[in-house]
Amino acid sequence: MRITNPATNELIKEIAEDTSQNVEVKYQRAKSALNSWSQVAFEKRIVLIQRFGDLLDQNKDNLAQTLTLEVGKPLQESYNEINGARGRIKFYIENAQKWLAPQELNNDGNTADILAFDPLGVVCNISAWNYPFLVGVNVFIPSLIAGNTVLYKPSEFATLTGMNIEKLLHEAGIPKDAFIAVIGAAKTGEALLNLPCDGYFFTGSYKTGKYIAEKVTTKLVPIGLELGGKDPLYVTDEIADLNKVAGAVAEGCFYNNGQSCCGVERVYVHEKVYDSFMEQFVAETLKLKVGDPLFKDNNQGAITRESHIAFLDSQVQDAVKKGAKLLAGGSRIGKNNFYGPTVLANVTHDMSIMKEETFGPLIGVMKVKDDNEAIKLMNDTEYGLTASVYCQDTDRAKKILSQVDTGTSYINCCDRVSPYLPWSGRKHSGVGSTLSYLGILAFAKPRGWHIRK
Repeated sequence: MRITNPATNELIKEIAEDTSQNVEVKYQRAKSALNSWSQVAFEKRIVLIQRFGDLLDQNKDNLAQTLTLEVGKPLQESYNEINGARGRIKFYIENAQKWLAPQELNNDGNTADILAFDPLGVVCNISAWNYPFLVGVNVFIPSLIAGNTVLYKPSEFATLTGMNIEKLLHEAGIPKDAFIAVIGAAKTGEALLNLPCDGYFFTGSYKTGKYIAEKVTTKLVPIGLELGGKDPLYVTDEIADLNKVAGAVAEGCFYNNGQSCCGVERVYVHEKVYDSFMEQFVAETLKLKVGDPLFKDNNQGAITRESHIAFLDSQVQDAVKKGAKLLAGGSRIGKNNFYGPTVLANVTHDMSIMKEETFGPLIGVMKVKDDNEAIKLMNDTEYGLTASVYCQDTDRAKKILSQVDTGTSYINCCDRVSPYLPWSGRKHSGVGSTLSYLGILAFAKPRGWHIRK
């Protein structure tokens, strides 16, 4: 498997993929290690996870550079991701015991009713490339804390980062058979789906998530699918600082080169502020500097998958053909995987850019006459991950968002994830939850104890 730099298309390294036979051997190792790892004292497991978090910090320069080289995100954003992952690890360390500890729920003086939790077993984690540290720790950290062993397949576009994660977990003291990286692309993932794992957790596209669900559903084991979105944002006519909002929306649209599940994918603006907003929004977009992501002055790097550039072009061409006005960007820059941050106005829901997940630095902006029209359009999607409203009146914003079917609602912010709140999609955006106490319990199975003395 060839690992290439999307900013230069140069070969970084060639890595041998795991065969189906290798995957089977790794599964047997993880299965054999399950009993011994689950018997390690909870406090000891926490100490080892803490060491891993410390090692992320100690090795952040090398980790950030490797991440930027293989996925193309700006170097500062790679540092931000590693720091964010450490924050989530801290959350799990501080909260896991509270939720996983046995709880006596009733005692009538004769019989005690106690709720306890066991590990699921061997957890299969098929992870993503756009935030390999963040989406990874959402799964494998609570899995390990709960006493599971983990087969972890990093995306083929973030293989080196995945291997670094495995190395540092082992260096922290996690047994080599308790966390095992499985290296490869689609065939390797298929081999994992054929195994009798005790839980499957995937982050990626709806198409692949649907396939995984159909493939493993007969196993009757937990499935967690963190899938994509077509996340809407609505700018109302009650805005105190339109310039500030325009800057925040631009960041929500173009951070990580637009390759974020919860990144803003479509914008609706109240007609009373539309012209002023668009002037500022386009100006903010044109400030973005595209280029080598290792250079600190560049805040837009390369598109990770070269094959995706043709899809971005097709969305722009479809929109323009149907009457959209191109206000910024709209094409590849140079011969490598750089794409100009793109703004399209006069868009409609007949256009792909307002209906199909873009996952790139393209945004369509649509004028609406009132809140009711905005709500109708925000709900006109098969996805249900996040939605945002900018409005000085919090009650008005809550009323709007309560009518939009998404797992996460943002008021006067966007593209934000907190470990204290569940990350869960609706409709084609996935099933199950990571993060929060729900994302701790997702990796354990309940056991009811009836104890009579």
